[in-house]
Amino acid sequence: MENIILSFNVVLPLFLTMSLGYLLKHLNMFNNDTLDTMNNVTFKSFLPILLFYNIYKTDLKGVFNLKLIIFAATSVIALYLLLYLIVPLIEKDNKKRGALLQGLFRSNFVIFGIPIIESLFGSEKVGVAALLVAVVVPLFNVLSVFALETFRGGKPNFKKIFTGVIKNPLIIASALGILTLILKIKIPTPIEKTISDISKIATPLSLLLLGATFKFDEIKKYRKQTTIAVLGKTILVPLIMLPICIIFGYRGVELATLMIVFAAPTAVSSFTMAQQMDSDSELAGQIVVFTSAFCVVTVFLWIFILKQISLI
Repeated sequence: MENIILSFNVVLPLFLTMSLGYLLKHLNMFNNDTLDTMNNVTFKSFLPILLFYNIYKTDLKGVFNLKLIIFAATSVIALYLLLYLIVPLIEKDNKKRGALLQGLFRSNFVIFGIPIIESLFGSEKVGVAALLVAVVVPLFNVLSVFALETFRGGKPNFKKIFTGVIKNPLIIASALGILTLILKIKIPTPIEKTISDISKIATPLSLLLLGATFKFDEIKKYRKQTTIAVLGKTILVPLIMLPICIIFGYRGVELATLMIVFAAPTAVSSFTMAQQMDSDSELAGQIVVFTSAFCVVTVFLWIFILKQISLI
């Protein structure tokens, strides 16, 4: 019962915040232009500030784990390659192939990872997730470009990929945070307090905006692909990857962080990337919506199971 309550307490706030976002949009307090602007501001300012602050406050010696970083990167690449072979067998339309592949392997790690790890282990352990962001997020971006370019018949532009990665606000924030740790730079108290206050906006606002993007009017059009994506992203992928993580000896906060990498819903930015790269952006949007909705249940179950068998 204790593990059920803990799992419930971790996931319920995420669900309620997303539900409020959906309600506000339904009451016409958000329009599409407002959502686009707020998403842009959140991605380019609030989330980077949150990421920087979490890394800045981290005990680097206590959380830096090169083995974990290498394992996470290798696992994401292996999953991508496996799905790259499987997706063309179950989907014939190239535009849908790119969107489906991206939807199955790319997680909303930043928005879901940090609040869940903080709820489970406290703010002092958030650095484990924050440091992995610096590796996993650019990897997701690079692999997504390869997937979408391949299935629209183009050749990946390596210069453009590299430029996109180094200009990513989350990557810049991660690099700055790590730099302050390595150089032992102390931020003046008034500035640190400001950064701390602003960082508290990022997670609830991101979840609110995610809820506001929910649309359920294209269900029939993409029923097959959406069903595959939801079952694959929230159940099958973690069902395959988590036992591998456990076999390799990961426990506690490290295992929980890996669980979020593989079990979190599809990243919101996958919709934007699909739009920009001539993929099926409507399908990409549906995958984001329904994996985000169903993950409230599935993430709860994964946390409960891992707690129940004393692995986290």
